[in-house]
Amino acid sequence: MQIAVLRTILFAALLVFTQQIFAACSRIINVPVAVTGRSVIINGEQIDGIYPDILRSLMEKDTCKFALSAVPRARMELMFETGRADLLIPASRTPKRDEHGIFVPMIYNRATLISLESNRPVITSMQELLDKKDLKVALVRGFDYGPAYQELIKELTRQKRLYFDTDPLSVARLLKAGIADVTIMAPSILAGVIMDDARVQDMLEKLRFEPIPELPWGDSGAYISKKSLGVEDTVALKDILEQVAKSGMVWKGFQRYYPANVLKESIRPR
Repeated sequence: MQIAVLRTILFAALLVFTQQIFAACSRIINVPVAVTGRSVIINGEQIDGIYPDILRSLMEKDTCKFALSAVPRARMELMFETGRADLLIPASRTPKRDEHGIFVPMIYNRATLISLESNRPVITSMQELLDKKDLKVALVRGFDYGPAYQELIKELTRQKRLYFDTDPLSVARLLKAGIADVTIMAPSILAGVIMDDARVQDMLEKLRFEPIPELPWGDSGAYISKKSLGVEDTVALKDILEQVAKSGMVWKGFQRYYPANVLKESIRPR
């Protein structure tokens, strides 16, 4: 019920904004999506959340038509890299993704170390995490927070301390069960899935966020495929998404869907 109310409020505000958008695409834009906190919420065949709400509001004004489909995170990334996805949203900016798409920034975000409250000393760097060989780490397959994150994956794999899982909820359940001690992702993503699943909701007030310098604030937004779209559709889509970013609607969506303490750790307006 809460998600439905939030969606209605955000959708109404977005309809007002999209009256000012006139660009159009020549064909339906293919947008595979994966669970991403409350940015993308998937419940069976239903796809909701901050970014699906925005895309649907754009369709109401005959700008571009978007075909959303739910897929696992790793498959979504592969579809984008191979030109089978026109849009990757939401996505943090990384050098690897820059090879395959044109980035449109919409918000600032950052990933942090996340664990459950304990008496463990604070971890202040990736090297400290690597040195604490008793800590098991769980990550979402397909997440990418830049070169330092990728190097960490390689070393944790070498040390045999890494669990990969398909989605943030599965990682939350590993943390709750004590199978893993730490994860790395944007706090809004983990908090979002915890808020919406009764099996792990009691974790929300116990989350411990530890920022480290190797995972600084960066851009998050959307990638437009360099492989699958023609020039006119690329220009039209870029113009539309830039207008959405300038409108402030993305930040307003986060404010409606998340408590302030979660946003403080992971999301800032542009």
